[in-house]
Parts: sequence; structure tokens; C-alpha cells
Amino acid sequence: MSSVRSDLRQRRAALESEWARWVPELREARRVLEGEAPLRREVADSWVRSLHTVDPGAASAPVTDGGEVRPRWADSPLRRPVIDLADELNSIADDAGFVAGVTDESGTLLWTCGGRVMRRRAERVNFAPGGRWDEQAMGTNALSLALRTGRPSAVFSAEHLVAALHGWACYCAPIHAPDGRILGVLDLSTTWDRSHPLAMSTVRTLVSTIETRLRADLGDHRGSGTAAVPGPPAGVRLTCLGAEEAERGGVRLRLRPRQLEILTLLALEPAGFTSERLRDALYGERPVTASTFKAEVSHLRRALGGGVATRRYALTTPVECDAVEVLRALAAGDTDGALARYRGPLLPQSEAPGIEAWREHLEVAVREAALASPVPDHALVYGERVPHDAEIHEHALRVLPAGDPRRALAAGRLSTALRD
Repeated sequence: MSSVRSDLRQRRAALESEWARWVPELREARRVLEGEAPLRREVADSWVRSLHTVDPGAASAPVTDGGEVRPRWADSPLRRPVIDLADELNSIADDAGFVAGVTDESGTLLWTCGGRVMRRRAERVNFAPGGRWDEQAMGTNALSLALRTGRPSAVFSAEHLVAALHGWACYCAPIHAPDGRILGVLDLSTTWDRSHPLAMSTVRTLVSTIETRLRADLGDHRGSGTAAVPGPPAGVRLTCLGAEEAERGGVRLRLRPRQLEILTLLALEPAGFTSERLRDALYGERPVTASTFKAEVSHLRRALGGGVATRRYALTTPVECDAVEVLRALAAGDTDGALARYRGPLLPQSEAPGIEAWREHLEVAVREAALASPVPDHALVYGERVPHDAEIHEHALRVLPAGDPRRALAAGRLSTALRD
């Protein structure tokens, strides 16, 4: 019995020691959020989010797909413009003591270059093809911030959440498709003692060149008259909030409910799905044959003119989606825009597990934005759509000024909700 107690005491001591290692980081994040420390707000916010999923003591970035990303790189629209610039990127990286990298939209590195010494140093933290550098996987870093904000970002030394990156300085800019989607990020990284004030402008210039070549590639494919790059005609619009329809050029696409679910999931998760994960999102534990599942995806692909990738299920063509626009508005702090676009639950008739999860996420996010807003119109607009939500109507009464005639409307709604 004494040996068991001794073992438990040792385990407890080890856990307390492990926790104590990261107390300073938590305290520092709190100090920044309260305005007591000089760290940039976006970095501090990222620390707080990251600490839920990332160990600051991690030695390196986790690996995606076992590190085998050559098929993804081969299919990436970034491959051709980046390879065209490879000599210039190699020259810049080698001469200045940097390592360069390109990710996809999920934050997975697909391609790197640089001098032998810097590449070896980078590989120690898995800054190499297959490494995951999104915020959920690797915490606060320039790649994750650029992906999250859609803007160029630099992170220096101890601004990184993971201590193994404190010797690095990183400069990134997102690469946008002609339709505005983020396709990935270009990164230039070096050790902190080699950081250079022109690194960010260099990244911006290189990304501008890549984006120009992407537009040129799109023009070449449209003008060639060939089927080299399959894709649907422009103008695909998906309406999935309070409705269930998709159209192209003003003509409604004939899609069955399951195909609309697939299209919605792909629009909401541009990084795509493995076959197994997409099946789970659609059917859950229901027994469905592989041929049935593949037939649904194939029908959608034909309806879109080939706009769904085959190796990993993902959209290869832009699809405007009202749910995505709501999420984008919320991320930008645009409550007006989010409420204007949120016209009801996501695919209200769907029982697919993946759709149900996204439906709840959207409902909670929009509701919390309305409750957090001091603007009376936000609570009133949202309250019209949720007549039984007493808390929303109470919030409307709190933020409406005395004498505002709309207080009667909010009070009436609250009375009805409380009776129900």
C-alpha cells in the first residue's frame, strides 16, 4: 500500500511540475490581454487560443499524412507559379541565410528550399514538407497568423508559443486565388540574429508575383479551349442557411439532398476531407456501402463540371456560400454583415452529423455575437428569428435606450418567450 501511495505522490509531483513550467506563459498572456505588457494583441490572443491544443514544450511540428504530401503538391494550383520562381527563391534564401516554404490552405508545408545548413536547422522543428503549422497544431507562428488573418505576418523569437521556435524569426504572406480564396502561405524564416528589415517586403513582392502568375494561368486555361484544367463555369452559388439550393449562372443545379450536404461540407472546410472522414460526416454510424458514397460524390462532381478533387475530397473551383460568408463576417468582427447573411439554420432538413455540428456552431457563434453587441439593432434582428430565446430579448431591452419605441417590441417578444 505504501508503494502505491508513493507512486501516486510522485505522479502528482510530476504533473504539478509540468503545469508550473507553463504558468509564466499563461500569466504573460493574461497581462497582455489586460494591457499590462507590450506584446502585440494578435500574438497574445493566439497564445490563449493555442494553449488549449498545443504544448509549448513541443520539439517540432506534427506531421500530416505521414509526411507524404507529394500528391497534394502535384495537384496544388501553387505548384506551377512557385516552381517558376524556384531559382529566385533559392537564391534569396541561400544568400540571406533563410529557408523558404510554401503551405496549402490548411497550413501543411508542401515545398521548401534554402541553403543546406538552414534547411537542416529547419528540419529539426519539422519545417519540412508534411509539417503542420496551423495554429491548432503548432500554436502562435507567422504561418498560422497569416492563415487566420489573411494578412502578411511576422513573428519574432519568443513571440512564438513553442519554445523550440524562440531562436527563429519568420515572415509570411498569404497567397490568394483570383477569386480571393487563400490557397496557402509563403514563408521566409531565419534565426533571430539574421533577421532583416527587408524580409517582409521581399515576401510581399514574391507573393504578388505568384498571384500574378496564378491569374495568368487562369487566363491561359480559359483561352486554350482545352480541358487541361477541369472546373465548372463561373457563378456557382450555394444557399444553405434557411434554404437548400445551389445555382450556376442563375440556373438551379439539380442536386439531391445528400449532394447538397457534400457541397456544403466542402465549402465550409476548404482543406478538404479524407474519404473516411467525409463518409462519417455524412452518414455517421449508419451502414452505407462505399459504392453508394462514391456515387453521390461522382454525381456532384459531374454537376459541377469536375470541381471536386479526387485524391482528397475538396473543391477545386470557387463556390460562393452564404454560411462561409457568415463565418468570414464574424471573424472580421462584422456583426452587421453576419446577421444580414444569417437567414436560418444550416440545411434545416439535414440529419448528417457533419452538418448538424456546423449548424450548431453557426447558431452559437451568431447568437453570441448578437449578445455581445451593444447595438440594439443586432439583438432585435436576431430576436426576430429566435422568438423563443428570452435571453436575446432581455439583452435587447438592456441596450435599447429609454424612450425608444422599439422597447415595446422587445418587451412583447420577451413576454411571449417566457410564457412558452
